[in-house]
Amino acid sequence: MMFYFASAALIAIGIYMLMVKKNLIKMILGLSVIDSGVNLLLISIGYINGKTAPIIQPGVSPSNVVDPLPQALVLTNIVIGVSVTALALSVVIRVYKHYKTLNSSEVRDLKW
Repeated sequence: MMFYFASAALIAIGIYMLMVKKNLIKMILGLSVIDSGVNLLLISIGYINGKTAPIIQPGVSPSNVVDPLPQALVLTNIVIGVSVTALALSVVIRVYKHYKTLNSSEVRDLKW
């Protein structure tokens, strides 16, 4: 139950960073925090007390392991999250080279 609260707190902190912060780098960090909160939520949903990891071992029956689907989803989400973060940082670098600022409100106020 504690992991649900921790994941909700991470998601809330990330949303706060996206809505309040004006620096583009801090906004990308907020997206990463949200991504970590979602990963923690998926892993905590897939956790069953008393079960083992889905690794083939001698003497472990298939009915005594957890479902490997949430773990596979989290691994996929990590790869996608890193890719999105890298793409967002490359866009921020281009914005900084063009506008010489990372403040999102100043970039919005500039006219072409």
